Amino acid sequence: MTPPESSPGPTSKGLLAGKRGLVVGVANKRSLAWGIARRAHEEGADLAFTFQGDALERRVRPLAESVGSTIIEPLDVTDDDQIDAVFAGLGERWGRLDFLVHSVAFANREDLLGRTVDTSRAGFATALDISCYSLIALARAAEPLMTEGGSIIAMTYYGASKATPNYNVMGIAKAALEASIRYLAVDLGPKNIRVHGISAGPVRTLAASGVSGMRGMLKVMPERAPLGRNITVDDVGATAAYLLSDLSAGTTGGIHFVDAGFNITAMRHPDRNTASS
Repeated sequence: MTPPESSPGPTSKGLLAGKRGLVVGVANKRSLAWGIARRAHEEGADLAFTFQGDALERRVRPLAESVGSTIIEPLDVTDDDQIDAVFAGLGERWGRLDFLVHSVAFANREDLLGRTVDTSRAGFATALDISCYSLIALARAAEPLMTEGGSIIAMTYYGASKATPNYNVMGIAKAALEASIRYLAVDLGPKNIRVHGISAGPVRTLAASGVSGMRGMLKVMPERAPLGRNITVDDVGATAAYLLSDLSAGTTGGIHFVDAGFNITAMRHPDRNTASS
């Protein structure tokens, strides 16, 4: 097995020093969730991880251990008993939780091809349950452990607000996720628990491999984005570190774009030379 990508050790003076967080959704070292976890570790956080199934455990466990994690638990976000078990274990081991990273989404492949109007009822329910309701379920379980306040972040995409080729029902699920972020922010705000979304530009991840046309999306980004490049998982990790830290104490309920500015443009600037991706 190839050793996991190395990460600098945690720092006692980092943005997240002394904080404890759960990361849900790491698939491999290219995952946005792993980019967030790696940066959180560098900023001093103690981390717990979940995985779904034996295949993902073989990928997640070495990564988690590489950042010193000793809490690596199975979790199917559609199973309330497993959710309860994970958070009960965190309560016993840690006593409190400071942040939660939700990086979970799924739709049946056939529902990401063709036309949105042909989405099956079962496929729609699956996409909304895993990609959206899971955030509500995890936030509800995390709330009692966030006794000193906390931060919850979820991963979304521009396809939630603009129709995007081959995104289909996932765009609908992400729109519901973004609405859930706002409503959760209102519910949890009185307990000083902040809820945010990070809308990341396209990155070659395992999840993105299910979206047809990814190569074309990666080509268009540097042509149209003001910064003239594609983003990286490290870009996402840096923004997440801010949102998980006390530096963002005065913000909640927002969608934070990490897409090199792509979302503010209508078309490629005709006179602009683009940087390489």
